[in-house]
Amino acid sequence: MNQQQAEAWSVQEVLERWHRLHKGTLLTQMYLNPELRAQLDASQLQCVNDTAEIYRQRLYDLSWFMRQLNEHIAREANKEDKCTGRFWEGRFKSQALLDEAALMACMAYVDLNPIRAKMETTPESSKHTSVKLRAKAVQQKKAQPKTLFPFVGNPRNNMPQGLPFQLHHYLELVDSTGRIVREDKRGHLSLEASPIMQRLGIAAEQWLSLSCEFEQHFSGAVGKERLLRQYHQGLGHKRTTGLSRCRCLLNSA
Repeated sequence: MNQQQAEAWSVQEVLERWHRLHKGTLLTQMYLNPELRAQLDASQLQCVNDTAEIYRQRLYDLSWFMRQLNEHIAREANKEDKCTGRFWEGRFKSQALLDEAALMACMAYVDLNPIRAKMETTPESSKHTSVKLRAKAVQQKKAQPKTLFPFVGNPRNNMPQGLPFQLHHYLELVDSTGRIVREDKRGHLSLEASPIMQRLGIAAEQWLSLSCEFEQHFSGAVGKERLLRQYHQGLGHKRTTGLSRCRCLLNSA
């Protein structure tokens, strides 16, 4: 969803990315072939450019990404079950995470899903989660997985693009939270044991509620009160929805 990065791509790169998933048009196929590109006249080249702009917008559009992902999964599921029809009940849910606390709580909530559902006993063994890939890379002393947004450390000058936390702090926090969820010992998570919680100013009770019940508390944008108000004002909303829950769970402890 990085629009700025996508707008910097050349027509060539846009088409190459799009053609990894789709055939494109006859003209875009010709454009990517150096021998055939020379045969295109001015009007055909303009048509290629116009088509590339449509593809460019789709490549950074969340709705298009989910459409492509869901369609593939639905086709595979229907093939396995030898049936036809709808596979997904709805499209998808998208929430704006307005600050670091909201980002961290949502990440931990997703990574701990298999443990809450009693499908797994530890985060590092939980199938289909990012925390498993990150933990495996650490155990094997490898670089962070290229398929995931990297942890780049705490905010600082000239900070590279990535998640604003230390990776080992996140893994420790999720592991500690997962043990509490599994053993049903709510309230025994030490604030002092978590540098992330210290930095964000989240109390242990707040963190357990956030990481275990995120979707129950929030249905829209999530962030501290000031950012939440700014977000809704920017969208022209008269009401700031979700304010009481954000004020209760995300204000500094």
